[in-house]
Amino acid sequence: MPRTTQEILEQAEDLAARFENHEPNAANINDAGALRALRMAFLARADAESDLVNAVGVARTDGHSWAAIGTMVGTSGEAARQRYGQPATKR
Repeated sequence: MPRTTQEILEQAEDLAARFENHEPNAANINDAGALRALRMAFLARADAESDLVNAVGVARTDGHSWAAIGTMVGTSGEAARQRYGQPATKR
């Protein structure tokens, strides 16, 4: 780690030269396809979560118990209530 002003300036010049002379290596360039797929999966999950929250709301409005809702989402009624619980509204 540079300590003196001169060492800092020399390191800055070295880094600037390395940056200016850098030639991308085709072997080091990653295809962004995996990142696009990751983003699409994230957006699909977000949509699914939104659909699930809405479906839970409809089920509660229709009078279904937290135990029944928990069974449908693979958890206990209490866990479902804690995750999705909102006061049920009547239609």
